[in-house]
Amino acid sequence: MSALMMTMFTLISTAFSHNAGIPSRHTCDGADSSPALSWSGLPEGTQSLVLIVDDPDAPDPAAPKMTWVHWVLYNIPPAATGLAEGIQEKDLPPGALQGLNDWKKTGYGGPCPPIGTHRYFHKLYALDTVLPDLHHPTKAQLEQAMHGHILAQTELIGRYQRQH
Repeated sequence: MSALMMTMFTLISTAFSHNAGIPSRHTCDGADSSPALSWSGLPEGTQSLVLIVDDPDAPDPAAPKMTWVHWVLYNIPPAATGLAEGIQEKDLPPGALQGLNDWKKTGYGGPCPPIGTHRYFHKLYALDTVLPDLHHPTKAQLEQAMHGHILAQTELIGRYQRQH
């Protein structure tokens, strides 16, 4: 297949564009609902998708000390083309499983930065396998299970600063 015929693996949201502000409805200052996400251009051989949303600027972008994990989803079927805004566990694509965020819960936890403007990386991975049920893995456990199975990855970055 020529490079011209290959499709680009992309992740987009109707809520915000790449490197733009995340609307407050998707944060702790609003409804804390997940943004709508859609993707296209999955590489040939994709067996499942993984979505990890994290913030490398915690707690203070001027002196970051950790990456705060907001959402962990895995085994999203390749037939799925996105996730609806405010998606609940019962509405996830069949077979999709959730991991733990840094609030020690499953599901989406929106931006709630204590200081400054933070970047929120929505990272989508195409895997050449379906992972076993990891029983609510942390991001680190999921990344370990994904090792050696990533065909491609793409990301969408949103930004948010609380209005104090």
